[in-house]
Amino acid sequence: MLNMFKPKTVAVIGASDAEGKIGHDVLKNLVGLFPGKIVPINTNAAEVMGLKAYPTVSACPDKVDLAIFCIPAKFVLEAIEDCGKSGVKSVVVISAGFKEVNHAGAEMEKEIAAACRKYNMELVGPNCLGIIDTHADLNGSFAKMMAITGDIAFMSQSGAIMTAMLDWADARNVGFSRVVSLGNKAGVNEKDCLEDFAEDPNTKVIAAYLEEIVDGPAFMEAAKIACKKKPIVLIKSGTTDAGSAAVSSHTGSIAGADQAYTSAFKQSGIIRAAALDEMMNYSLALSACPLPKGRNIAIITNAGGPGIMATDAVINNNMKMTKLTDANYQKLKDALPEAASAKNPIDVLGDAKPNRYALALDTALEDDNVDGIIFLVTPQSVTEVANTAQLVIDRFKAAKKPILCVFFGGTLMEPGEKMLQAAGIPNYTYPEAAIETMRALCDYADILATDFKKPESFKVDKEKVKALMKKQTDNGDFVLGLESIDILEAYGLPLVGNEEAATVDDAIKAAEKMGYPVVMKIVSPDITHKSDAGGIRLNLKNKDEIKDAYAKMMVDVKKHVPHAKIEGVQIQQMLIGGNEIIIGMIRDPTFGPLVMFGLGGIYVEILKDVSFGVAPLNRDEAEKLIRSIKTFKIFEGARGAQPVDINILIDAVLRVSQLVTDFPEIKEFEINPMKVMDDGKTAYAIDMRMML
Repeated sequence: MLNMFKPKTVAVIGASDAEGKIGHDVLKNLVGLFPGKIVPINTNAAEVMGLKAYPTVSACPDKVDLAIFCIPAKFVLEAIEDCGKSGVKSVVVISAGFKEVNHAGAEMEKEIAAACRKYNMELVGPNCLGIIDTHADLNGSFAKMMAITGDIAFMSQSGAIMTAMLDWADARNVGFSRVVSLGNKAGVNEKDCLEDFAEDPNTKVIAAYLEEIVDGPAFMEAAKIACKKKPIVLIKSGTTDAGSAAVSSHTGSIAGADQAYTSAFKQSGIIRAAALDEMMNYSLALSACPLPKGRNIAIITNAGGPGIMATDAVINNNMKMTKLTDANYQKLKDALPEAASAKNPIDVLGDAKPNRYALALDTALEDDNVDGIIFLVTPQSVTEVANTAQLVIDRFKAAKKPILCVFFGGTLMEPGEKMLQAAGIPNYTYPEAAIETMRALCDYADILATDFKKPESFKVDKEKVKALMKKQTDNGDFVLGLESIDILEAYGLPLVGNEEAATVDDAIKAAEKMGYPVVMKIVSPDITHKSDAGGIRLNLKNKDEIKDAYAKMMVDVKKHVPHAKIEGVQIQQMLIGGNEIIIGMIRDPTFGPLVMFGLGGIYVEILKDVSFGVAPLNRDEAEKLIRSIKTFKIFEGARGAQPVDINILIDAVLRVSQLVTDFPEIKEFEINPMKVMDDGKTAYAIDMRMML
């Protein structure tokens, strides 16, 4: 755990009596709250805010555990050295003017980070808002208010978002355990906070706003451990493709800027929120509610329209509208008015008093077919808002399944909303938000049941691949087509019979050796989409057809790609029937190899029926990857076809995963297509491309 949350003595470097100075605000936040010793550091004052001040940390007779920097950037390094020599354990550098400004600032940041490593000091920042631990009465920040004591730990890469969330939470009686403004992350980063929050006994839920991640694989490993202890709810901004580098493969063109993050979070047990309100909705419910045992949801409502909206949202969020047991259905049918609905959604009608709501809620709570409850109230003329809220409050803590409320309206609903808020019961303005939150509860229950197995490893000829790659790069070849065949073979991937031919005569010899019919493909490092360039001829049945195809292909290719370097043609065994898949990889700068699986062939970029996973993949992850494409039913035997043995596909994905993990020099890689044969038991890689 991080030492910065356990100080006995805190020094504020740059402490000031002058209002409007950050050093004043930080000291003011500590004074009167922090139970330990507070030491102002000011080179020009003997006293600040009535506390004895010292010119440096080393001049202070007390051992300082945490130093908070509120001085100009150019003075930070000297003060860091002084802290290090004085045995300070942690520093929070609020000061700005580092890598966020210019190159000179970036160099200064490297120097202070190196100094902190030299003295084994924790470094938060620079360019941050500070840290808060409500359970230690520590407000080492310049936020305008202290967070309410609670059980949600929050880290933010944006200081402005941190202050906004503190203000939002204060208005809604929402508390935090720890809050960290990460700033430039020269030292402590999101992984460190994740590990700390996971071990903090006062934290039940981990929430985060991040703009980028320092070390993707390390973060994933930390998250897999942390998520088994506490739910992680995270926002990652910067999700668009603007400014992304050009790529050459189908995989690269389909994988957007955010795809690696989406895949990494799913594989690491992280619940992703799209917006700040979602993050807090999920966090509050995960803190307050028991987890559902399944995805079977009951809706209780006093209005038909909102009930229908809620029903649609349940289905759209991968949950089920459950059917009550026969006994409970009959109980409600007998007790409710004739116009009411005892079926789910349970409509108690607009004239429902609290006793009618109570009957429906108690019935849903005791029904074994119900895993979670959406409790929806609209303001009708006879609705007793406060009393209806009270009946939920009376049952909430003892409930063994989640109850999420929707007091749907405005001014008329405020009394009930305030009561629920004060009791810490999740309430939402609209049904959709409540149901999205219920889905997050279901997702976390699934995460707890997930076994994060180790990646599968096959026996492969790694040394052969290493030698092949060295030979290619020594020759200046960084785009591999047919040259990658031997690499795939070394990793046990099944290949279709093929041979490269430099001339038409060589092509005829290769075809007659292989046996007709055959396929002819252009060989060029400059052509990715062979069919678009006229570089593929199918089902050639004799040498005359080969001669004719060869001549026409050369004309077509030159017409479409005039400056392409033509190295010859590839003759392949013609495989009849089957379905085409694509297995590819693009190397993400944060998480490393991002593997893609999907429906392949010439329409891959149009259909985009693909899924992604961060390698190395384990067997379960590979299977999820395959099953998650929209057209997976094709491989289950659609329209009377032979079902495919999914292990063939899993093994192929895992072998590619192992290859691209073993060789980080592979920048992009793709098998397109790999043909899965009609017997459902065999598959062959037909075309491949690799960029080093």
